[in-house]
Amino acid sequence: MSITLALGDFTFQDMEIPESIPFGGSQRLSVKKLVGGVRVIDAMGADPRPAEWSGIFFPTQDGQSPFDRAQAIQQMKDAGVPVALSFDQVYLLVYISSFEPDYRFARIPYRITCEVLQDLTAPVYIDPQPNADDLINGDLNSANTLTAATGDSALSGLMANVSSAAASVKTFVGASLSTIASVLGPIHQAVSYLTSAIGGVDQILASVGVPGGVLPSLPVLQNVGVFSSIVNATTLQVNYISIGALLGRMQTNLGQVNSSVRTVTVGGGNLYDIAAKEYGDPTAWTQIANANGFTDPTLVGINTLVIPPYNPKTTGGILAS
Repeated sequence: MSITLALGDFTFQDMEIPESIPFGGSQRLSVKKLVGGVRVIDAMGADPRPAEWSGIFFPTQDGQSPFDRAQAIQQMKDAGVPVALSFDQVYLLVYISSFEPDYRFARIPYRITCEVLQDLTAPVYIDPQPNADDLINGDLNSANTLTAATGDSALSGLMANVSSAAASVKTFVGASLSTIASVLGPIHQAVSYLTSAIGGVDQILASVGVPGGVLPSLPVLQNVGVFSSIVNATTLQVNYISIGALLGRMQTNLGQVNSSVRTVTVGGGNLYDIAAKEYGDPTAWTQIANANGFTDPTLVGINTLVIPPYNPKTTGGILAS
């Protein structure tokens, strides 16, 4: 089974995806060895290992050359701002510390190293259990708290819609597909907004960031302003990415509480291809759209989709208004 590997707004494809990506890390410890063999050990916190992998860029079906693909990662590295790294159910906020493309004819092998700023991964609810409501509502509460910290009124409005939809559900355990879809729709709208908002913050960081954060030739007050802009934008970006991770986990959990449905996580693409892969019938994209509250078959960013049981009576490729 292939995985979806995404770095920022870049989704790796085919041979670009490695066989393995080590993750995890160590616990930083302060070890004091005292007389008599006594030890005092203080835990200093998690120390994530760098995320490193390699692959090969080939021409893509949409016409991108290997150089185009490599250049996109190079520009992301040069921007020097944190980006989201996700694969399977792992969500990390990273800096690209090293990108080493090796130009060859018709292909470009590469190696990339990312230093982890924050590990946003958390256990995902899989099997229907009585505490599913607590898990889903807990993620919603955490997302609402982070949303309030952003001061983003547009996002607050979208999250209010999610909260309202969730509040109307007495219990998610064994809920009907239509009930789940009524909550997934507002979540999808919020996730789409976050994808755009994160891109906007990336542009802000790229515009204000300079090597070392300051320029010696600038007045002190101007350097303070640069620092303030970087800190504020970075904090906002971390909050946006954290909210997105929480909503993504809610999407996964909502798909698992109903035993008649399952979920898949994809990066970009469209519902036609997913329906063809899941059902062997691309016209059944409307079933997936209805189950997830979508109206557009084109997917943007990373999405966890509910895949309902195939119903041949509702195919035809036309989405009911």
